[in-house]
Amino acid sequence: MDITFQNIDAVSGLLTIKLEKADYQNEVDKSLKNYRQKVQMNGFRKGMVPLGLVTKMYGAAVKSEEINKILSQKIYDYIKENNLKTLGEPLSDEEKQQPIDFDTMDDFEFVFDVALAPDFKAEISKKDKVDYYTIEVGDKMVDDQIGMYRNRLGEHKQVEVFEGKDMLKGLLVELDENGAVKEDGIVVEDAVMMPEYMHSDDDKKLFEGVKVGAKVNFNPRKAYDNNEVEIASLLKKKKEEIADMKSDFSYGIKEITRFVPGEIDQKLFDSVYGKDVVKSEEEFRAKVKEDIAAQLIPNSDYKLLLDVKAMFEKKLGKLEYPDKLLKKIMLLNNKDKDEKFVDENYDNSIKALQWQLIKEQLVDANKIKVENDDITKMCENTARAQFAQYGMPNVPEDLLKNYIQQMMSKKETVNEMVDRVVEDKLMAIFKEQLTLNNKTVSDEEFKKMLEK
Repeated sequence: MDITFQNIDAVSGLLTIKLEKADYQNEVDKSLKNYRQKVQMNGFRKGMVPLGLVTKMYGAAVKSEEINKILSQKIYDYIKENNLKTLGEPLSDEEKQQPIDFDTMDDFEFVFDVALAPDFKAEISKKDKVDYYTIEVGDKMVDDQIGMYRNRLGEHKQVEVFEGKDMLKGLLVELDENGAVKEDGIVVEDAVMMPEYMHSDDDKKLFEGVKVGAKVNFNPRKAYDNNEVEIASLLKKKKEEIADMKSDFSYGIKEITRFVPGEIDQKLFDSVYGKDVVKSEEEFRAKVKEDIAAQLIPNSDYKLLLDVKAMFEKKLGKLEYPDKLLKKIMLLNNKDKDEKFVDENYDNSIKALQWQLIKEQLVDANKIKVENDDITKMCENTARAQFAQYGMPNVPEDLLKNYIQQMMSKKETVNEMVDRVVEDKLMAIFKEQLTLNNKTVSDEEFKKMLEK
């Protein structure tokens, strides 16, 4: 066996492997003997088919299979032993590879195109200055969060006078052109409405301040801007049945229901943070503000990550890549796509690839390792954040544990957690080794920066 590697240019090369019969024949013979034990053929007992006949029937296929196994292993070994920084799998060279006939040939030469990573050094130091944006937690953010907590403890109550977001229940009756009840007209018992969702502001005003027992006349077509789906739903009819209906209706109000948020009291404090952890509204607001600030740190870190990527793009400049070969690999990896897809997505793919190469260097330079405990902790943090989004900052331990176990059972989730652990550890290194220009911005200003 002979293996040689020839650099075509700085980012591509040819790997040539020459195999003689002695390099693969033992493995082929072993495999054919195994086949013989399994082959069933008329006139022979199982396992007793002559080896020559088995070789005649399956020899070429077995030879091909065993040679491909040897090639895969030898390519892997050569790349590892010679520390070649390859991109993707080596591909058979379409021009230099001679035709292969496993039936007639004993000696083979295989030629592979190899894509190589560009040679560069990814380094950071205190000389590198990057902005770090802390998002200011304003009163509105605190109020909105507290409002969500209050809604969890809220309840629906019957009231006498209507306000904007209340729900109404009453008798809905179709009127004729004279304003009288229409004979054989539409009647809906216990019709439910929320005037807030009407399209017409004029019709919304008709309900302002009305009381239980009052009647309000309005036109559904005008109120809902001819939206037949909403009109049909209100009148409990099919769209076809109300296609020509233009009548006014009388609505006799039987009930007014209002959702009343929970009070800002000890019950609310305990429901969010546990019994007696917080004992005043002032402490509660401070704690909520602290929690929001902690939840916003990943956003700030994400912006730092984007800016570090931009910093490296500027430091490294435009690197050379084996574009033709990488596009071929990309096309093979997306067999359901065409060359147009590759052309449209190639630049973004290279940016992602370059960042991956940069990360690999930084991980090696800083001896970053991912332990099982790191993955478990990341799952826990992710789970807690997800529960917090739904207003559950204090998740029961048994529920949290079961949720983490479900996450850890999925390979895709574990791989995602590993990537996030690596980026978290890199983030700690960025904050330690870079010079950060700390800036405080509003939530609106931060969102505009991400839109650029």
